[in-house]
Amino acid sequence: MGLYADGYVIPVPKRKLKAYLRLARLGERVWLDHGALEYRECVGEDLDVECGIPFPRLAKIRRGETVVFSWIVYRSRAHRDRVNAKVMKDPRIGGMDFASMPFDFKRMTHGGFSVRVGG
Repeated sequence: MGLYADGYVIPVPKRKLKAYLRLARLGERVWLDHGALEYRECVGEDLDVECGIPFPRLAKIRRGETVVFSWIVYRSRAHRDRVNAKVMKDPRIGGMDFASMPFDFKRMTHGGFSVRVGG
């Protein structure tokens, strides 16, 4: 079995980006503490592209927002499930109020992917 990754595309208001990145640094510590192999959070910079569907259009970015592209890598899907179960029980994450997050959860895109090339 190969590596597995959870991937995210998240519209984030630029005025809340610092708060989002503080939350992301906490997420990195928690996921890595519980066994994730890699944790990345990337803020959109060069998004005005002519090839394909630009991330802002894909994520339906509104005025004053940017795109965050994130991924977490695991040994396998089963490993991901074990890590995420521990993360959700971790008091650093488990007690968070999702309504007060610096982004709208309903607009976040997420999925699990088997890694087929690289790694």
